[in-house]
Amino acid sequence: MKEQPLAKARLSLEGLSVGDAFGELFFSLTLPADGPARLPDGPWPWTDDTHMALSIVEILKARGEIDQDELARSFARRWEKEPGRGYGGGAARLLARIGRGEDWRRASPALFNGGSFGNGAAMRVAPVGAYFSPVLSRAAEQARLSAEVTHSHPEGAAGAMAVAVAAALAARPEHPSGAGFIEEILPLVPDGDTKAGIRRALEIPGGSLEEAAETLGTGRRVSAQDTVPFCLWIAAHNLDDYEKALWQTVRGRGDRDTTCAIVGGIVALAAGTIPPDWLKRREPLPPL
Repeated sequence: MKEQPLAKARLSLEGLSVGDAFGELFFSLTLPADGPARLPDGPWPWTDDTHMALSIVEILKARGEIDQDELARSFARRWEKEPGRGYGGGAARLLARIGRGEDWRRASPALFNGGSFGNGAAMRVAPVGAYFSPVLSRAAEQARLSAEVTHSHPEGAAGAMAVAVAAALAARPEHPSGAGFIEEILPLVPDGDTKAGIRRALEIPGGSLEEAAETLGTGRRVSAQDTVPFCLWIAAHNLDDYEKALWQTVRGRGDRDTTCAIVGGIVALAAGTIPPDWLKRREPLPPL
C-alpha cells in the first residue's frame, strides 16, 4: 500500500533536490539578460533544503506519516553530521538544542521570540504533499505537523501547508493549472499574510514574471510570506515543464535555492519526470 505514495514522495524529493542545487549555483553565476542560458556544468551541490527533505522522506518511509519526535531527531542528526549545508543561524541553533536533548516543543516556539516564520518549513515539504495526494486536507495537516517542529509561527506553518497542497494537486493525474490551481490551494491555507500573498498571485497573469517577482517577493526576506506565493505562481503556470519552471524561478533572483527547491518539488510531480541532463549534474543523494 505504501509503495505508490512513497514513489511519489521520492519523485518530489528528486525534483526538489535538483531545483535546490540548480538555484544555489546562481548566487555566483550570472544569468544572461535575454535569451536562453546554458545549463551549468556539474556537479551541483545541494543544500539544507534537500538535507531536511531527506529526513521528511525517511520518516514517511518508516512511519507512513509525520512523527514529530522522530522528525526532530532526524533533522538534528543530519545537521550534526553535515552542518555546512547552508543552514541559517536560527536553524543551526535550534537543531543544536534538539541534538542536546531539548524538547522541540519548547525550543521551536522560543526561536525568534514566538517561533520562526521563515521559508524553511516550506522548502522541504513537497514530498509530504506527494505522499498524501489523495486527500488534500491530510496533506495540509501532515505539512503543519512537519513545520511545527522548527517553525511554530503560524505563517511558517501556513507556507508549508500551501506548498504541500500544491504538491498534492500536482501529483494527481488530473490537475488544474494557472489560476485554477491556486484557487484549489487557498481553502486549505490558514488566514494570514501568506494566504493574502497567494490570493494576490491570482491576479497576475502567466508570463508576467517581473510583476510576480515585484508584487509577491522572491524570498529576499527569507520568510514564508515573501517566498511561497511566488513559488506557487511559477508552479501554477508551468506545471508540465520542469525546465521552464526552474529557469523562470531562478530569474526571479531572491532566495534562489529555496524558491527553486519549492517549485522543483511541485512541478516534478506534474511533469512526471526530471530531465536526465539536469539530474546527472546534481550531487547524488544518499540512500534512504
